[in-house]
Amino acid sequence: MKRIFILLMAVAALAVAQANRPEQAKFINDNGTGRLMADGRPWLILGGELGNSSASAPRDVAAIFPKLRDMGLNCVLVPAYWDLIEPEERKFDFTTTDAVMDEAIRNDLKVVFLWFGAWKNSMSCYAPEWLKRDYRKYPRARTRDGKPLEIASAFSENVLKADSAAFTRWLSHTMARDTLATVVMVQIENEIGMLEDARDHSPLAEKEYAKGVPAALTEHLAKNRKVLHPGIRKAWEEHGSRKNGSWEEVFGEGIYTDEYFMAWNYARYVERLARAARQITGVPLYVNAAMNSRGRKPGEYPSAGPLIHLKDIWHAGAPTLDFLSPDLYDKGFTDWTASYATADNTLFIPEIQRCEGNAAQAFYVMGEHDAIGLSPFSIENSHDGPDSSNVKGYRLLRQLIPLITRYQGKKDKKGTRDMQGLYFDHDSTTRVLHKDGMKITAAHFFTLPWDARAKEAVWPAAGGVLIRLAPREYILAGSGIVVKFENDGAGEDSRRLGEDGFLESGDASGSGSDVTGRKGKGEQRRIGIAGVAEVEIDDEGKMTPIRYFNGDETHQGRHVRIGVDDYRILHIRLYEYE
Repeated sequence: MKRIFILLMAVAALAVAQANRPEQAKFINDNGTGRLMADGRPWLILGGELGNSSASAPRDVAAIFPKLRDMGLNCVLVPAYWDLIEPEERKFDFTTTDAVMDEAIRNDLKVVFLWFGAWKNSMSCYAPEWLKRDYRKYPRARTRDGKPLEIASAFSENVLKADSAAFTRWLSHTMARDTLATVVMVQIENEIGMLEDARDHSPLAEKEYAKGVPAALTEHLAKNRKVLHPGIRKAWEEHGSRKNGSWEEVFGEGIYTDEYFMAWNYARYVERLARAARQITGVPLYVNAAMNSRGRKPGEYPSAGPLIHLKDIWHAGAPTLDFLSPDLYDKGFTDWTASYATADNTLFIPEIQRCEGNAAQAFYVMGEHDAIGLSPFSIENSHDGPDSSNVKGYRLLRQLIPLITRYQGKKDKKGTRDMQGLYFDHDSTTRVLHKDGMKITAAHFFTLPWDARAKEAVWPAAGGVLIRLAPREYILAGSGIVVKFENDGAGEDSRRLGEDGFLESGDASGSGSDVTGRKGKGEQRRIGIAGVAEVEIDDEGKMTPIRYFNGDETHQGRHVRIGVDDYRILHIRLYEYE
């Protein structure tokens, strides 16, 4: 009887523990807007990715994670190294993963694990030694000239089985241990892609190439014709929109057809790992891409990775993935982010070059493209002092998460987004928006010539979000931004005003005309600033004023601004007069 009682108590305790277990992270599509859900609510990743070897020793993890917490991060992206996890075939060691989980919990951080399996930056450097040495059982990719590469062939069933076995064994261990829902996403492989040639020319690859284009791919193209990337749509339609045929018959000759073939097979490989993962966990799954930048051709960049011009092939070949993500290290930040924020792909930036403008970039992509997160690379080497721009920015973004997630995808009655991201530097200084019958001019703080640093050759990145709460009511949050509100019919005011708000000497027009240039009755309506309050936002999105700005801080009611050294949340109320 006593044993039965103890057993019942244990069962009851287990039931209570399961009932109190936090909800696992998931990815949902909310009326066309992709959302990451963590702890049962919409969530944004204010993250950082560790350097490749920074999580290879538990003592390093223990030293790094407190710094990340103090920097204001809420998530860390950490490699899971196949070579350390399975140093001997079928003998597993989860020491590094366990250390990451323990330190994440200790420092109130979520984790995105990056599976460094068969490929990392195209190469198979994180495959275990036993697999590398047995290159006959686990063959390499080859160039057109037959040169073997330090790249495992995606066409080898043995490579796939070994990679998948280790991945699923590691993931099963990790998710069984994750009783606090610390893991929010998993990246499968890292910057997958083929180098030196656009595709693998090994015997196994040539055999697959000879089979022609799979019907599953052409069926996907036909079904999604209207939203296809222009490049693949053009190649397919110029060759008759064929439903079957060889790769060259369907897409034409050339290295881009080679890339299409390779992309399909990389996607099919990843899909098998993703399906295995789905049997273990429901957390979001994604892949990341090294960019096809600087005019490079397939094979000069990692060919066939999850690049945006190959999105349709990846979506067809790996439908279990939740999204494709860019790693950004080149110029053209706003263009790259716009290209990945498509109707069929949610933007997440798992890697971006670490710089003092990262927080400004995060404000922009979350406000402009409903991005679910941004993560500078080698984050442990960042300046972590309280005066760091990124530390101040991430801390402010944490307050804004409830508000930003509430307005993601939201539009007014005319279909205009209620939330925009703002991003400025020396080359892009001004943006004009139109809302509520107003012209809203947002610009870099240094467009005001009052700060001596405005004369410097390079301006710091400035970024923020502008959210329309209601007609004539806005939130402006971020750093280094000045915003002016005018009647939508207003003309340009050519008069120059000093910092004190008075006209510059000799600049009075004397014409007596309204600065809008409009003189009809009712056409001289002006927009005024009724009030500006700096606010704090709690976890439920409730705003509390902490100070008020007027006079010099609003240029006597002419604009609203946040300095380049500051990060603030401003609640703005406007009014109209004639």
